[in-house]
Amino acid sequence: MAFDRRTFLGSTAATGAAVALAGATSSPAAAAVEEVQGSGSGSGSGARTYAFTVMGTTDLHGNVFNWDYFTDKEFDDKAHNDVGLAKISTLVEQVRAEKGRRNTLLIDAGDTIQGTQLSYYYAKVDPITARRGPVHPMAQAMNAIGYDAAALGNHEFNYGIPVLRKFEEQCDFPLLGANALDAKTLRPAFAPYSMHKLRTPCGRDVKVAVLGLTNPGIALWDKANVQGKMTFPGLEEQAAKYVPKLRSMGADVVIVSAHSGSSGTSSYGDQLPYVENAAALVAEQVPGIDAILVGHAHTEIPEYRVKNKATGKDVVLSEPLKWGQRLTLFDFELTWVKGRWSVAKVAAKVLNSNTVAEDPKITGLLSDEHRKVVAYVNQVIGTSTQAMSSAEGPVKDVAIIDLINHVQAETVKGALAGSQWAALPVLSQASCFSRTAAIPSGQVTIKDAAGLYPFENTMEARLLTGAQVKDYLEYSARYYVQTAPGAPVDPAKLTNAEGVPDYNYDAVYGLVYDIDIAQPVGSRITGLSFQGKPVDPAAQFVLAVNNYRASGGGNFPHVPQAKQVWANSDEIRNTIIQWVKAKGTVDPAQFASVDWRLTRAGVAVF
Repeated sequence: MAFDRRTFLGSTAATGAAVALAGATSSPAAAAVEEVQGSGSGSGSGARTYAFTVMGTTDLHGNVFNWDYFTDKEFDDKAHNDVGLAKISTLVEQVRAEKGRRNTLLIDAGDTIQGTQLSYYYAKVDPITARRGPVHPMAQAMNAIGYDAAALGNHEFNYGIPVLRKFEEQCDFPLLGANALDAKTLRPAFAPYSMHKLRTPCGRDVKVAVLGLTNPGIALWDKANVQGKMTFPGLEEQAAKYVPKLRSMGADVVIVSAHSGSSGTSSYGDQLPYVENAAALVAEQVPGIDAILVGHAHTEIPEYRVKNKATGKDVVLSEPLKWGQRLTLFDFELTWVKGRWSVAKVAAKVLNSNTVAEDPKITGLLSDEHRKVVAYVNQVIGTSTQAMSSAEGPVKDVAIIDLINHVQAETVKGALAGSQWAALPVLSQASCFSRTAAIPSGQVTIKDAAGLYPFENTMEARLLTGAQVKDYLEYSARYYVQTAPGAPVDPAKLTNAEGVPDYNYDAVYGLVYDIDIAQPVGSRITGLSFQGKPVDPAAQFVLAVNNYRASGGGNFPHVPQAKQVWANSDEIRNTIIQWVKAKGTVDPAQFASVDWRLTRAGVAVF
């Protein structure tokens, strides 16, 4: 039957019930049922098996086309991956042709409507929330491909709840979030799960339940958008509540779509009592789950098996690579035993989207939207006196990162003018979000400026002491691999120690300091000074900081608990764009200097 959103939302508000969706039957299917000897029931009679496939994507982040709007050309990376739903659509149609459409489902694990200038344009420039506004390109593409369900990701909340609700309304499939609750009623704010019937030539239909779980970190990362409106309990807690319910409703198969990595770690420390990357914990601790589509971590896991403590059975996990670079396939084999379907086997693998062409159905559907966004990002907003690049940003103090920091510091200084904090020195933090970001010499476009800051972060100002700033820098410096004096240095192997991503290494602007990479973590910052004098541990500073870091992202010390003296809701990249427009000319001589460097025993590494 068709998915009736209005009817469903009404029933959810009253009872928290989920919708039942029948498996698609629009294309003929080769029979996926065969006779096998030995039913396992001791009768010796023949048993029937049924095979079906659940396809999965995650962390699409607004990618429809195999296109990079920040470089304005076809996407490419060192591994020659491709991105986008147009590629995924081709893979999906191939799988449906092979398996039979009625023997497949297609789900997603979240982070859908943020990440590219395409998704930004339809949230901010030509917003879907406007009266008679457009339909979001991700909704159009996912509807056309035929998604059956999608879990909520944390980035779904970046543009505010009204944009998310409008996107939800435009989707022909449910957005699932069993642990996204109304803050007042503690009832589900979205559909917790969906139920899908796969019709078989024998026995009763197979009932497949999809339970959606999102990330508790939303409460911190998008505090401004959700505080007092929604609350996000832990994944294990809500899975333990809903999986038995789904089984009691007759689910033969239970799949979890979880916007949560598998590592068991958290980037927000003790800010919340829940685990950020909890997918493997859910598999281990909650009985009754057959497979988990993993999201959020942006890693590729073709197949990962976790033994459930209660049942001893394997739960199969898989995470396809972000942005539509991979498509996960969960292949299920069920056996008809004692009047019911029972899972006999589950296996998972991923398909690479760079092996196929884009589906012209999808590219044709959204060609107008694509052209509009390409024209938008190519608008000239100013000029630069020289070219700047982020290529060496992870290991050197480069002008392009100084630009971000200078804009942030100048913005905060202006905002605090006339306040009780106006006399305090303003520092700023920034990361090398992209090693390919660049500002050309000559004309600067929106895409150039936006490429410095691919995330929808907003800005805050927090009050820190000199001692706290040093702790902050020490924590940041864990990013570097400890390297003894005299040992060879390979810049490609010097960073990302212990898996710390580039976006969790912060350079702080406004201070001078060395990072001694020969020293152990926690003892690396030397020569820390402000305006030529050693930093007084008791001195007060204002730190311009993004909302992700301020809310605990990366688990940096002190900032989440520090006093907030200013904040705004404008994206930092928009602040950069507006700054360039206002200045007209970007001149690194006015803001760039080498204030930090890597050293070993006092000798500069570079």
